[in-house]
Amino acid sequence: MGLLKQFFSQTRKPEGFLGKLMLSTMNSGHAQLADWGMGYLPIIAVEQAVDLGCGGGRNAGELLKKYPNARVTAVDHADLSVKKAAAYNRIMIGAGRCTVMQGDVSALPFRDGSFDLATAFETVYFWPGPVKSFSEVCRILKPGGWFLIVNESDGMDKTGKQFEAIIDGMHTYTAEELEAALQAAGFAQVKTAHHPQKPWLAILATKGE
Repeated sequence: MGLLKQFFSQTRKPEGFLGKLMLSTMNSGHAQLADWGMGYLPIIAVEQAVDLGCGGGRNAGELLKKYPNARVTAVDHADLSVKKAAAYNRIMIGAGRCTVMQGDVSALPFRDGSFDLATAFETVYFWPGPVKSFSEVCRILKPGGWFLIVNESDGMDKTGKQFEAIIDGMHTYTAEELEAALQAAGFAQVKTAHHPQKPWLAILATKGE
């Protein structure tokens, strides 16, 4: 495996030196995309939120700012990501508003109806399923809860397809594929926004009451 392929493969599960290097770029590299996607979150009262595939932890931190009365749980399956996200959010962890933990999106360690909001930034490309994983997200949301997916690739752009060819286990979904999977997983309503100049997607799904 070439060095470039090894490096970009760290986006799936950061490990070792290359994983640390990749994580060092995630928070800043994805900030513009994440902030754009968060703009589609509705004005709602959030008590409990979960950021799935939290990476370096920035997006969990932004959720804590956006919803100042909420507790945010950040979950990632990579040990390095958990450590990085915990370090990034150490002040809020100390204040009792944030928890960072290791977990698998296809078998989340939470009770039914635990969260008002779930988010997934630049991560569903690697989720098993995706219907199985989306069903788990639906399960842990309260009735009427929200799930936001933000992707840099719309499943048709050239760059996304190039990364898909490089990174084992990566799949860039189209908006239609994600909408169908969310509906099959039990979400009652799905809305999609496309960036006007870039192949970015923001998909907001709502669990039925």
